[in-house]
Amino acid sequence: MAEQVYTNYWLQLRDRELLGTLTVSNGRIADIQPGVVAQGQDGAGQYLLPGLVELHTDNFEQRLSPRPQVQWPIEMAVVHHDRDLAAAGITTVCDAIAVGDFNPASLRMTQFDPMIQAIDQGRTAGRLMVDHYLHLRCELGYEQVHEVMANYVTHPRLRLISLMDHTPGQRQFAQLHKYKEYYQGKHGVTDVEMEQFIRDRCDDQQRYAVDNHQKLVELARSHQVCLASHDDTTVEHVQMAAAAGARMAEFPTTLDAAQAAQAHGLRVLMGAPNLILEGSHSGNVSAMELIDQGLVDVISSDYVPQSLVQAMFLVAAQQHQPLSKVARLFTLNPAEVIGLAGDRGSLEIGKRADFITVHHDGVTPRLTAVFSQGQRIA
Repeated sequence: MAEQVYTNYWLQLRDRELLGTLTVSNGRIADIQPGVVAQGQDGAGQYLLPGLVELHTDNFEQRLSPRPQVQWPIEMAVVHHDRDLAAAGITTVCDAIAVGDFNPASLRMTQFDPMIQAIDQGRTAGRLMVDHYLHLRCELGYEQVHEVMANYVTHPRLRLISLMDHTPGQRQFAQLHKYKEYYQGKHGVTDVEMEQFIRDRCDDQQRYAVDNHQKLVELARSHQVCLASHDDTTVEHVQMAAAAGARMAEFPTTLDAAQAAQAHGLRVLMGAPNLILEGSHSGNVSAMELIDQGLVDVISSDYVPQSLVQAMFLVAAQQHQPLSKVARLFTLNPAEVIGLAGDRGSLEIGKRADFITVHHDGVTPRLTAVFSQGQRIA
């Protein structure tokens, strides 16, 4: 493959910004030099950043089930999901796939295996442009979650396991009225049905969660898979996660939990939609408040892939920080969490040529191109 030269771009390097030239050869970054050269793709002063690394996106689920109890053809859904990610600047993804759910009637109870197979088949057939890995989200109140996970823990693309407890009145939905508002609004159940549903879910949590937590921790530890906690609300939640060997805390819901996570050496992941919407839709802590205090290590798109680039520039502007420094939250830091930083996540000679170009007109940043291993994918 001939060399590809990208010149006159503001390169966002690991530790600085450089107006210069990046050369790609055989899918890898071959050279980085200051200054502009006569031959090559002229970026006219656009930004050139590492491809985004996404650890938690629900987008595949949304494409598969665009409305409650509607299931889209899975071969189409996975390709549409892949294109959404590419168009958002994501070049590496851990697809968040739920194993079990707080709602026994949910499609999540049965769709995890078809989703995993669709990703595998899409990769093998060359239908997917983004580099896909697995993030399996384990609902602790689901009786069979450990049994199911035992079948997938050796999957070669598995990079992350997170432990979830969506029991009403706890963690993300500690405010019970917010839980009722969310669930009844989404599923249209009556007040009487809602009260019975809450009782049933609390019973499931009491019966299964502790045992499942212990077994899943042992499974992750014995197979050396990165473990994450989810929606930590209290210091005790974080202490439990740290004792279990978790490396990351996803979406802590309070300032106390985020501070405890940092104190225990856990990377803290927050959502880009929270940043753009200036707060949590569940009434939990603001992501920008945590960033203000230096408590956030990774930004995820959560349920809106297109939110990442917008959030990156928003944080840089509001924090008065160099874009190259802020970009680490979206690129190098998540790559480090899942053990891929030696290969991607920053613009360095020898790494994969995964990068994006962005034009910013002072109003909103706009992706202009996305490259994976030197090949344009969006």
